[in-house]
Amino acid sequence: MSSLSRELVFLILQFLEEEKFKETVHRLEQESGFFFNMKYFEEKALAGEWDEVEKYLSGFTKVDDNRYSMKIFFEIRKQKYLEALDRHDRAKAVEILVKDLKVFSTFNEELYKEITLLLTMENFRQNEQLSKYGDTKSARSIMLVELKKLIEANPLFREKLVFPTLKASRLRTLINQSLNWQHQLCKNPRPNPDIKTLFTDHSCSPPNGARAPTPVTLPVAAVAKPSTYAPLGVHGGPFPPAAAAAANANALAGWMANANHSSPVQPAVIAASASSLPVPQNQVSVLKHPRTPPDTLGMTEYGSTDHEQLMKRLRSAQSVDEVTYPAPSQQASLSLDDLPRSVACTIHQGSNVTSMDFHPTHHTLLTVGCSNGEISLWEVGMRERLVTKPFKIWDLSACSVTFQASIKDSSMSVSRVAWSPDGNLIGVAFSKHLVHLLAYQGSNDLRPHLEIEAHVGSVNDLAFSHPNKKLCVVTCGEDKLIKVWDLAGSKLFNFEGHEAPVYSVCPHQKENIQFIFSTAIDGKIKAWLYDNMGSRVDYDAPGQWCTTMLYSADGSRLFSCGTSKDGDSFLVEWNESEGKIKRTYSGFRKNATGVVQFDTTRNRFLAVGDDSQIKFWHMDSTNMLTSTEAEGGLPSLPRLRFNKEGNLLVVTTADNGFKVLANANGLRTLRAMEARSYEASRTPLEMKVSSSAMGTSIGPVVSKVERVDSPARPAPSLNGVELMSRGIEKPRNLGHVSEKTKTWELTEIVDATQCRTVAMPDNLDTASKVARLLYTNSGVGVLALGTNGVQKLWKWSRSEQNPSGKATASIVPQLWQPNSGLLMTNDVPDNSEDAVPCIALSKNDSYVMSACGGKVSLFNMMTFKVN
Repeated sequence: MSSLSRELVFLILQFLEEEKFKETVHRLEQESGFFFNMKYFEEKALAGEWDEVEKYLSGFTKVDDNRYSMKIFFEIRKQKYLEALDRHDRAKAVEILVKDLKVFSTFNEELYKEITLLLTMENFRQNEQLSKYGDTKSARSIMLVELKKLIEANPLFREKLVFPTLKASRLRTLINQSLNWQHQLCKNPRPNPDIKTLFTDHSCSPPNGARAPTPVTLPVAAVAKPSTYAPLGVHGGPFPPAAAAAANANALAGWMANANHSSPVQPAVIAASASSLPVPQNQVSVLKHPRTPPDTLGMTEYGSTDHEQLMKRLRSAQSVDEVTYPAPSQQASLSLDDLPRSVACTIHQGSNVTSMDFHPTHHTLLTVGCSNGEISLWEVGMRERLVTKPFKIWDLSACSVTFQASIKDSSMSVSRVAWSPDGNLIGVAFSKHLVHLLAYQGSNDLRPHLEIEAHVGSVNDLAFSHPNKKLCVVTCGEDKLIKVWDLAGSKLFNFEGHEAPVYSVCPHQKENIQFIFSTAIDGKIKAWLYDNMGSRVDYDAPGQWCTTMLYSADGSRLFSCGTSKDGDSFLVEWNESEGKIKRTYSGFRKNATGVVQFDTTRNRFLAVGDDSQIKFWHMDSTNMLTSTEAEGGLPSLPRLRFNKEGNLLVVTTADNGFKVLANANGLRTLRAMEARSYEASRTPLEMKVSSSAMGTSIGPVVSKVERVDSPARPAPSLNGVELMSRGIEKPRNLGHVSEKTKTWELTEIVDATQCRTVAMPDNLDTASKVARLLYTNSGVGVLALGTNGVQKLWKWSRSEQNPSGKATASIVPQLWQPNSGLLMTNDVPDNSEDAVPCIALSKNDSYVMSACGGKVSLFNMMTFKVN
């Protein structure tokens, strides 16, 4: 939906509110997804109207959209479950457990079991973590505080929590202005026109003589409340019903706003658009004579006006890949130190590297594809190749005769490797016919999952997408086709329309709309919805040859990079809403001998491999920011790839290898990996890494490292002290493990810049010395055991300065105590000089065991009571 159409919805919302159409207001808020009414949400939550609460939320997010959304729905359903238990309504509690909470068992089965055990208790407050649960009203209020934090942090709710500032009755004012304008155009305007309807244009009936135009003011009573409202348009989606399919033929409206007919158009699509969507008479001349800006690209107009339904999402939606609380904007603090330019290591692959991709959550795990068809998995933090898979046809008998004949005459090269968004699959596109999907189970466990003979000839590109919340693989190839496959190998869509081999694909999502950009080697760019209705746009890319398209990490900005047949390279940003180039970046050498490759990072930087260098741009500036030769040895047009954090960058070398470049945070990450040295064992090692450990580790403490197996995905840490708030992401199970610790070889830290200090506030006792110090497993607190036996806990809280809520020396933590004022006090004997204080935490930070020369005490971390 265009910006003006979006603003119209806000005007209608204001009108409905002023006219007291309460239910209609909230229904439109939900269906449009433009404004989340926090006050209404609070009212329904405090009233315990859980069905309405979830229904209203469903207009803005779904359970599995991201971790914030998952946490929001979990807290609501948990509260509903506890209330049923509190009423001793066991039947209702079981129903909620099975229908509502079961979905979370796939993410944390232990958590679900713990919830289920509450059914066996006479009073769930017997559970330690629920011992402070009060009455229903107070519990809802506490839950609502947590929900508001999650909603405000959820990227899907950005710019949707504040209603725009409007003057009163703004819609009426605009109607008055329109009627005044219509009255001015009357051939014989009357001084006191009689306005009886808004359904047709105003026109004064012929008078006896001409009169001067008189402004018209529409009285409030003139707009009667109709009993029914005519629909404003079809609310399109990525999978429209048959009746609405034609209405979505122009879904990518902005790209077609300024049309010419330089490219052929699918006749069926034109016919569908023309027959199903009548064009008002006053719009005919506009469609026939579009006003085309000088720099507008050639595009095809299909004649539909209902395309704005998709533009609602293309303009306003945010990416759902974010999983941390929002940090202050970094645009103001531009620093070259943020770019990974320091060479951390050089790794020899053994054959020409053709494609690379980092794991989405394990930021030092790299997949590499080679010209000989080989796939390798590298732990770049350890400079270790975990596994190598040479090319092999898994089932030759299932392959076509054409492919079997072609494979005998030529070698197989990797065109593209890509990780799935969840990090469980690796997709591999080959230079002949095939696509492989490999399942990654952790460490060096890489297993065949699916083999597809996807295209005739080379498979040029591969990407993962989620049409209808279902993970699929998008491929394109030499046969001029784009295809979409499910994980069982079934072909879901087959997109035809390109007149040349398809070079690349770029699937993307704006809210619940899924679409695919594709580029061909004739320079044509097309866009497709998942509906087999043909391409939505058809226009020329800069250079009119090979082009790749990428979105910024937050999904808000679109870029393309490519090279012409004459060797001129182009890097541009697109204005998505208008379908034209917003800015063109400068700094390329002329007469390139191939196609330049690029990548984006951190919503700020662009990097391109050109002229045996890596060239960097800030997204907001067309001039090149800086460049590096990475200590030399790069090919003329190196391939490159950032990791998801943007602190590492890999680039191919001319001698069949690649280099790892890092910024300061990236170097600390690599050193932290080296410091975690464990002796290799026969079974994989399970190691859980906190979300901050990889980014904030300080300096190496081990100078000799043999190997470390790949850690599991970092688990999220969210605020909240109630039961089951420890996180609901399913951990990667790497099997039963044995863990042998190597002898630590300590090195002395002599660089003062590696150390940070913070004074811990303590108003209880300043005479005692700290005997033992321990971080909590969640990384949000520090435990200190004093020589007097008293154990203290300091916690960091989330804030704008510390959005992760993790321990940091830049923020002073708070000394934490329960409301009871209890202290965790250990038994200290009279003669304790030779005592060795000790302290240990449970994995979930619920209990701490400590001793100071006397009895061993087990404390509850929530109540500080001795168990």
